[in-house]
Amino acid sequence: MSGNALRSHAIDQITNREKLPPKLPSRLEELWSVDVFTLTKMQACLPKDVFKSLKKTIKEGTKLDISVSGIVAAAMKDWAISKGALYYAHVFYPMTNITAEKHDSFISPQSDGSVITEFTGKLLVQGEPDGSSFPNGGIRDTSAARGYTAWDVTSPAYVMETDNGVTLCIPTVFVSWTGEALDKKTPLLRSNAAMSKAAMRLLKLLGNSDVAPLNSSCGAEQEYFLVDSHFAHARPDLLMTGRTLFGLSSAKGQQFEDHYFGAIPERVQVFMQDVEERLYRLGIPAKTRHNEVAPGQFEIAPVYEAANVASDHQQMIMTLLRMVAKKHGFICLLHEKPFAGINGSGKHVNWSIGNSTQGNLLDPGNNPHENIQFLMFCGAVIRGVHKFGPLMRAAIATASNDHRLGANEAPPAIISVYLGSQIEAVFNQIKAGNLTGVPDGGLMKLGVPTLPDFDKDAGDRNRTSPFAFTGNRFEFRAVGSSQSVSGPLVSLNTILADSLNWMSDELTAEIAKGTKLEKACIAVLKTIMEQHSAVIFGGNGYSEEWHKEAVESRGLLNLPTTADALPYLKDKAIVELFEKNGVLSPAELESRFEVYSEQYIKVIEMEANLVVSMAKTSIYPAAVRYLAELSNAIAAAKSVGLSLDTNTAENIASWTKKMTDKIGELESAAAKHDFDSTEAHMQHSAKVIRPLMDAVRECGDGLEYEVADDLWPLPKYQEMLFIK
Repeated sequence: MSGNALRSHAIDQITNREKLPPKLPSRLEELWSVDVFTLTKMQACLPKDVFKSLKKTIKEGTKLDISVSGIVAAAMKDWAISKGALYYAHVFYPMTNITAEKHDSFISPQSDGSVITEFTGKLLVQGEPDGSSFPNGGIRDTSAARGYTAWDVTSPAYVMETDNGVTLCIPTVFVSWTGEALDKKTPLLRSNAAMSKAAMRLLKLLGNSDVAPLNSSCGAEQEYFLVDSHFAHARPDLLMTGRTLFGLSSAKGQQFEDHYFGAIPERVQVFMQDVEERLYRLGIPAKTRHNEVAPGQFEIAPVYEAANVASDHQQMIMTLLRMVAKKHGFICLLHEKPFAGINGSGKHVNWSIGNSTQGNLLDPGNNPHENIQFLMFCGAVIRGVHKFGPLMRAAIATASNDHRLGANEAPPAIISVYLGSQIEAVFNQIKAGNLTGVPDGGLMKLGVPTLPDFDKDAGDRNRTSPFAFTGNRFEFRAVGSSQSVSGPLVSLNTILADSLNWMSDELTAEIAKGTKLEKACIAVLKTIMEQHSAVIFGGNGYSEEWHKEAVESRGLLNLPTTADALPYLKDKAIVELFEKNGVLSPAELESRFEVYSEQYIKVIEMEANLVVSMAKTSIYPAAVRYLAELSNAIAAAKSVGLSLDTNTAENIASWTKKMTDKIGELESAAAKHDFDSTEAHMQHSAKVIRPLMDAVRECGDGLEYEVADDLWPLPKYQEMLFIK
């Protein structure tokens, strides 16, 4: 089966597929956290003193009492077995943005030939996957293979059910034998501890006597595409890279703006409900679902949670989206730009900090100009983003996200802060030395008697900002849809910790001079605005004027590609930032540069090889077949005295010749590996290979426009995006 026959078969299979039987959603109370070993379940099955010790570690961050691990392990095993589990798995998150698992059975053979189920405290607390086979950036040699997983008690264990059975999953960190972090979770926990320590110090200086440990919170909006698997399986690029390396834009795309928040297609809604039921069973608070801007694009968003748990849950969401999609005959695409010419997908990370005694420290309240505590923490964020903007850009730098940043649906690669008109006005008044207050949002009157009046927000939102204040949190909009949220959260927590410590030092010095607390705070904030207000921007981040102003007038960096951004992980100031806050050692940070740069190079090389393969073996044959048909038809017509238009044949010949030439250039560029540095190799990938890939694609898409539909071998955009 080839050409249009394959596509026609796929369409037939989709349109005539047997619908899954309708399933009424269960009551939420019957679903919520039934597959999670929650505190409530622990309290019911653990001795009182053991539960109290464990709860203190989870809630207050105290050191885990190893002596209780055996009792906890036995209770956890019994609970998991009652749910049908035969295996347990230490789940960890290596530096690949994926979820890794090491499965072991509960079986323990006995000397008499029988077996029992066993799960000891040691097995719960510690595992040993290979420490050199995962990306480690040179921290571990191949010959030095030992690595450890260690139980993260702050993230609850759960059972994961698939068609192949039930497994007890235990969230863990992953470190080398020498103690370096080989994962995403260890730095996240460290960054949260650093932030908490710095925040507690400042809060006490501000006069708070009762200060609980702080935690960062995260709510990550997940965008994704759904493509029917019949189409996806006929697209090697989608299967191997997650995006289309060729494809002519559909006549209808998103220009009518009729998909965003439109009625969810029935088949997609059944899929969504299935996903949500699985999420609720795992205690993941999925709150929102809707159509996104592009056709075939959708979004799911959970409620805020503690950053560590939210990070684990985000990984589980990505896993379940892919897993459940297969059950419904879809492929779920989490790539940042699966289709050219329409919106790509992001993962907006909503971030805040707070505790049980002071609440959300980024909540301005009704009178933000009088809320010194809010102003201090918001000021710390402003300083951190200005000083370490390149780190934030590096934290969201991937080969796939480069396609999206700066496009119409995503913020630019210039990191700036949007505060909203009200909060920006407060800080401008502080800078001017005249804090007088600002008006609130006022009342919204709709002009219809039957419609209610309601309070209007004090400021609008700005979708072009990469880092925007949205009322009581900051939204990091530049994070990619396929990324782990841990990296961005580590960066935000660490730069905040640094700024809070600096503010505490400055505040202490001011108070030592005899300055009263409130005036001392204003003085510190005034210094921040004088030194760092260049990062605040409330206008159109897409405009050429802003790009020029940001770089030339404000001194901000424009880092359009991963090749430009990742080298900043080696910057002295960023190395010192992580080291002094105890988040990443210089060796650990260097390893991340090596791992992420290697991933970037490998992705582009893989895509380049696939571009060549698809162009040669799929597109070129279709083009020459049609050219032969046209040539024969033109010749036959000429033999009987008729003249057929030759423009199409000439266009096909021209595109085909140009494509073969560009393929040769691309093959030569992809074969080059003699570089003086990793940085030079990345720049070659970004500045040479990627443009050549685009040039080959341009030819392939030009041929798709000309070649007869019955000969075209690849499912088209209009089919993949609109046939569900």
